Amino acid sequence: MADMGAFQEAVTAWAAGGPGDPARELAARLPVRTVVLLEGLSDVAAVNALAASRGRDLAAEGICVLSMGGAMSVGRFAQLLGPPGLDLRLTGLCDEAERRYYTRGLERASAAQQGFFVCAADLEDELIRALGVTRVEELIRAEGDVRPLRTFLRQPAQQGRTSQQQLRRFLGTKKGRKIHYGRVLVEALDPDRIPAPLDDLLTCL
Repeated sequence: MADMGAFQEAVTAWAAGGPGDPARELAARLPVRTVVLLEGLSDVAAVNALAASRGRDLAAEGICVLSMGGAMSVGRFAQLLGPPGLDLRLTGLCDEAERRYYTRGLERASAAQQGFFVCAADLEDELIRALGVTRVEELIRAEGDVRPLRTFLRQPAQQGRTSQQQLRRFLGTKKGRKIHYGRVLVEALDPDRIPAPLDDLLTCL
């Protein structure tokens, strides 16, 4: 039986230059009604974790949460999945620094921009600010990463940076770490402390 994971793989292959028929067939069979465009897998982990905490099964609702592998790919995905392609509803998150790529890409695809929510720096930064530095350090300790963190903080490049900047950089220093903590940080949030861009995204789905 077809599942949302197969659709995600088909769309990613299509965006990389492969055939579009598999994605079209899966979109109709599932069926898919909305695609959440996200920059990377850590964002996907955070969105899925928040949805699960609210008792929602996004795939069962016809919502595909998709990593584009970088903000500059948004135009390509919007062309394939928006009005020029599958004509699905598009929504997602973007970083303030990449907003222009989203604006340009969505405009070219004649896709609505109202469903896209902007993080000040990135989603990790939003989560660290929502939890606070002390709580994030507690979570890092609980996950067994306190020694790598201490080693990282002794690096000359980290001197002069704020604790929040250091933690944000630390999460991206090892492959898979951002993905892991995308889930961990969201699961540790109190319901009234969800960062506005993430909360607004889930609310609009």
